Amino acid sequence: MPDETVVAESTGAGDDLRSAAVGTLRLPPRIHFGYGARRHLPEVVRVHGRRVLAVVDPFLVRTPIFRETVDALTEARLDVLVHSDITPELPVDTLDAAVATARDYRAEVVLAIGGGSALDAAKLIALLSAYGGPAHRYYGENLVPGPIVPLVAVPTTAGTGSEVTPVAVVSDPGRELKVGISSPFLVPSAAVVDPEFTLGTPATVTAWSGIDALVHAVESFTARPVDLDWSGLLPVFTGRNVLSEPFALQAAARLGPWLPVAVHRPGDRQARREVALGSLLGGMAFGATGTHLCHALQYPIGALTKTPHGLGTGLMLPYVIDTLMAQPAVAAQLAALGAALEAIPAADASAARTLARVVEINREIGVPRTLAEIGLTRSQLPQIAELGLRSTRLIAAAPVDPSRELLLDILERAHDGALANGSLR
Repeated sequence: MPDETVVAESTGAGDDLRSAAVGTLRLPPRIHFGYGARRHLPEVVRVHGRRVLAVVDPFLVRTPIFRETVDALTEARLDVLVHSDITPELPVDTLDAAVATARDYRAEVVLAIGGGSALDAAKLIALLSAYGGPAHRYYGENLVPGPIVPLVAVPTTAGTGSEVTPVAVVSDPGRELKVGISSPFLVPSAAVVDPEFTLGTPATVTAWSGIDALVHAVESFTARPVDLDWSGLLPVFTGRNVLSEPFALQAAARLGPWLPVAVHRPGDRQARREVALGSLLGGMAFGATGTHLCHALQYPIGALTKTPHGLGTGLMLPYVIDTLMAQPAVAAQLAALGAALEAIPAADASAARTLARVVEINREIGVPRTLAEIGLTRSQLPQIAELGLRSTRLIAAAPVDPSRELLLDILERAHDGALANGSLR
């Protein structure tokens, strides 16, 4: 079982930005970050076994950095079988052949190298290899019965944070929205984050994945705290807490100044390093807390428009912040995030300034301003609100009481490009 750290003692008065002083983190036992970290993979992988199933994005297979990685593993006397038949958006039935391959090969460890779809596919292959299908047996929270096949995760995009989180998301043809499997047992056994893998990422992928990482930081820092029952099984996501807060703030501090640079100067090694670190820290934050309104609304938006996940969450972020500012406690949290985002003194920060900076970042990296720009009509908004309400785990983490009316108001303003507390121009 992944390492779990819990603190459950109130530590003092006067810090109104903190939730009740309790916390839960579930993270890989080993996390390695930095240029060259991939060279440590043979040592990391062989701890778990010799027979390695590498689940890889197909476009990576012929790249020099991937071949170098596989050569290093084979030189360390590890047997490596490459599976690269990964379908975008991860339809659940596309995993059957991979699971059969893993079982026939008797894989002792799964090595995931790729973007969010590859990492999520690897999690589910490791799960279904251990316990069998069908996958829908595990939809929801805490339904994975025990440890899965050990998984080592190596992200090649900076955004999803899946290398450190307890969730995998798939598309199921029988359902209108993507579905998630959430369990502490899905946390990888190790995460190796080498920014070198991100250097060839196209600008649009950098933008959509990077803004999604910023959404992770914002939503984890503003997530509603959960009143934990320490005597029973804990929920997978426990809301904003004292252990997750530093990760969210550091993620914002890395992404704020460096994401636009990485988009416009893709070969800038410092920018790539900072954005990769921001993504990792964002994953470490929301893997404990969960996310909320941007994600709940993006799932139906993405299903209807076939647009990338990060584009949708990033588009919705200003409108969600605009709504949350009406809550004084959340406005204070947003101000703290803004201080990190811009590296300014807390006395100069405000929720309104945070909103303005997020709008500016979206403009700089090319995130569409409105839902109309991605093809949605006003007549579709009530359906999106209804579908958003079905994402009960996400909605429950919102720091405001969710309702159809509240979601519809956010969507209508996002359609028209109207902010109550600022401007998109």
